[in-house]
Amino acid sequence: MPHSEKPGTEGAPATRLRWWTELPLIVLVYACYSAGRLIVRGDVADAVDHGLAILRMEKALHLNAEHPLNRLFTNEPWIGIPADFWYASLHYLVTPAILVWLFRCRSVRYRAERTWLMTSTFIGLIGFTLLPTCPPRLLDASHGFVDTMAQFSSWGWWGGEASAPRGLGGMTNQYAAMPSLHVGWALWCGVMLWRYSSSRWARTAAVVYPLVTTIVVMGTANHYFLDAAAGAAVMGAGLLLTPFALRTADRVKARLRTGTAAVPAAGSASGAAVGSPSGAVAASSAAADTSGAGSPIVSAGCQTSAGERIPRQRASRFESGAEQPGASPSDAGEGAAAPAR
Repeated sequence: MPHSEKPGTEGAPATRLRWWTELPLIVLVYACYSAGRLIVRGDVADAVDHGLAILRMEKALHLNAEHPLNRLFTNEPWIGIPADFWYASLHYLVTPAILVWLFRCRSVRYRAERTWLMTSTFIGLIGFTLLPTCPPRLLDASHGFVDTMAQFSSWGWWGGEASAPRGLGGMTNQYAAMPSLHVGWALWCGVMLWRYSSSRWARTAAVVYPLVTTIVVMGTANHYFLDAAAGAAVMGAGLLLTPFALRTADRVKARLRTGTAAVPAAGSASGAAVGSPSGAVAASSAAADTSGAGSPIVSAGCQTSAGERIPRQRASRFESGAEQPGASPSDAGEGAAAPAR
């Protein structure tokens, strides 16, 4: 059954999202992600210590799945080479594709889901900062890991330094292993496909993609199992913080709109008062109304009709019913002389 939004459960966005505002935002977040990985390069000794501590913890918990997977990927190129392509490229392709699909087909939910992804990514950057971790492939060879991407580098664009293009390994932080955002982003993609697609193939991909990604990051010796678990935990934390992030963004936008609306309003009011004679009269009248509310009326019923050179006194005779307000000169007689003033 096709997925449909329940009436009343989801409101339309306050402002319509535009691709030319969304694209720079996503590029900015990814730039922060990449820059953060470069800026917070931890000490190598600390990163190695953290990696070994994770490995010891996994062995104590009997969770060490990295060694058998890494041996399989190393000994079987028909598995290892596609896995390297999977690791090096799919998170750059699938995640943006899901975002575009949500933007076009699930626009009501797009903003919340995009915020979830971005919030989780920033949490991952905090993890890279506080816990630089050496991946299994960079540990000493005595620990039994083989860098499959270095071994099969002749098959792809990457070199021996993570999944960066050959010659650009210095542009990435190889000690940003904890948490695994490869797994986190794949989990987010899976949830989006499962939640918003009714296709059997999409539902299958929703399960297969994050599962295979978890196997790939361990088999290529780029992450530990606990890195993958931390990537899933980061996505959970991002999901919990998404409502707060959305409310904060709405408050900031409301304040900005209030500030920008107040400045033109004040400028237009002052311009109307000063820039035109009618504006000046209106401003002076308003000032007179506020400052001298009890002052007597100077005109005392004196009105000017069309064609009159000198205003004539028109006495209000509402009691007698002889003349109605706003009567034309013909009502009183064109030839009638104006009373002496």
